[in-house]
Amino acid sequence: MALQVGELLLKEKRITSDQLKEALNHQRQNGGKLGLHLITLGFVKEDELTSLLSKQYGVPSITLGTFEIDPSVVKLVPAETAAKYQVIPVTRSGATLTLAMTDPTNVFAMDDIRFMTGYNVEPVVASERSVLEAVARYYGRAVGNGSNGGSNGSGSGASALDIASRALEEMPELAGHAEDVEVLEELEEINAETLAKQGEDAPIIRLVNVLLMGAIQKGASDIHIEPYEKEVRVRYRIDGLLYNIMSPPLKFRDAVTSRIKIMSKLDIAEKRLPQDGRIKIRFQDDGKQKEIDFRVSCLPTLFGEKIVMRLLDSSKLMLDMTKLGFESESLKKFEHAIEKPWGMVLVTGPTGSGKTNTLYSSISKINKSDTNIMTAEDPVEFNMIGVNQVQVRENIGLTFAATLRSFLRQDPNTILVGEIRDFETAEIAVKAALTGHLVLSTLHTNDAPSTISRLMNMGIEPFLVASSLNLVCAQRLVRRLCKHCSEKHPVPAAALAQAGFSPEDAKTVIPNRGKGCEKCNNTGFKGRVGLYEVMEITEDLRELILVGASAMELRRKAVEGGMITLRQSGLRKVKEGVTTIDEVVRETVK
Repeated sequence: MALQVGELLLKEKRITSDQLKEALNHQRQNGGKLGLHLITLGFVKEDELTSLLSKQYGVPSITLGTFEIDPSVVKLVPAETAAKYQVIPVTRSGATLTLAMTDPTNVFAMDDIRFMTGYNVEPVVASERSVLEAVARYYGRAVGNGSNGGSNGSGSGASALDIASRALEEMPELAGHAEDVEVLEELEEINAETLAKQGEDAPIIRLVNVLLMGAIQKGASDIHIEPYEKEVRVRYRIDGLLYNIMSPPLKFRDAVTSRIKIMSKLDIAEKRLPQDGRIKIRFQDDGKQKEIDFRVSCLPTLFGEKIVMRLLDSSKLMLDMTKLGFESESLKKFEHAIEKPWGMVLVTGPTGSGKTNTLYSSISKINKSDTNIMTAEDPVEFNMIGVNQVQVRENIGLTFAATLRSFLRQDPNTILVGEIRDFETAEIAVKAALTGHLVLSTLHTNDAPSTISRLMNMGIEPFLVASSLNLVCAQRLVRRLCKHCSEKHPVPAAALAQAGFSPEDAKTVIPNRGKGCEKCNNTGFKGRVGLYEVMEITEDLRELILVGASAMELRRKAVEGGMITLRQSGLRKVKEGVTTIDEVVRETVK
């Protein structure tokens, strides 16, 4: 930006070439941006420079010295962020936050603040001196001229690669990490030389490293890179919700895609078919080396390949079943079922509801030296010591059914089937459960009772379902309130009763809500907790299954027998101050 501002001032005859040289020398000696030195040396006035920047960037200008900012607006952006990016929040109107910036082209700053505050960001331009003075005034501490917030050397004419090479400078908290990222599984031979060259440009490598490290630091579960006609959108899924993170220039699209495909050992020349791969990276975390896997999925869309990367961090795998969110009576039933020598235990729920974590926790609990545990997974998400894990490969005929057949010749005690997708797999799993094996698996159903109907619709006979099934556990994930900013928030008794609380509880329960703080990025939520509906197959339920009872009848009988429904599990967590009514209502039905 520096030279372009100088050239613009020179072109408009606001300064002379000698003045520009003197200001540039002053900048080289003291650092900072050229505009500040031009003002300090008295070559231009502050309002002249602001007007010129407004014209250059095509955004409105503001004179901060004559503007009084509401303290509640200032609090939306932390002092460190304001100093780092040289910005100051000015006003808030509805869902839009007006942000005074020294460089309105700094998309990384706007994306970071948009994610942090939850507001759309509308930039206005202000001089560097006025922004620094405003930051010192409103945040109570002076900020120097340093370049750590900025985009020195970039302006409206900066190229896409210039912006990419500044990615680490714009996110300095990642700078140390991105250099340390080491790809452990690299593609050995690449046929498409042009694509490979694009993917191995240093700025592209650095930008992809920033995306990966940013997701790790923000606690994301998934990274979405989505190409559209006029933009590329990057989003992180954090605690179940997607947040816009940045919009890299469109020129980056193919290069970023190629880089990720190289890292995950995919065919970079194949852009017409979906592909799945895996990236394993090693990086420095507080002085210690740490490894994380990313499960990569590429899908051809109208304007390019959409990439979704699922983070698989074994250090965050919760194997202690008492901390998953089970109610004590539900956990007792579940543990009793998985400790039986034979039978089937099914965990159900939609994609991303934590089924894998529950199954791994179950395996971890029963994993002993005298037990042979075998798993068939697609894909194998986490490696477990003492467990024989098989990666299903449909393309070569290694299906769930084929793997299960082989398992039965391997003298197993416990078999985990990643998912029952078809009649063949279901039939073998049921037969294995009836012949002395404990079988754990997952199904996609809305609740526990409807799982029985789903198995029968697959073609399994009612008497086989009744004989083999020990327990069904349906689950959902809801956002957990931030422990640092959670506070009591009274709700009308009528609303509580409508959600499902008893009339007595509706009068006494006071739910919590998250006020929002730096620890939770001002969302009020930090982490997730499970809701569980555990249906133990009792003799009464077996009789109903044998006569072909509906899911509604099974539910009624299970509730009579003490089953806690998903909604009831959620309401208990509302009562305990763990989550909110809105979260429970969003994920469950009465």
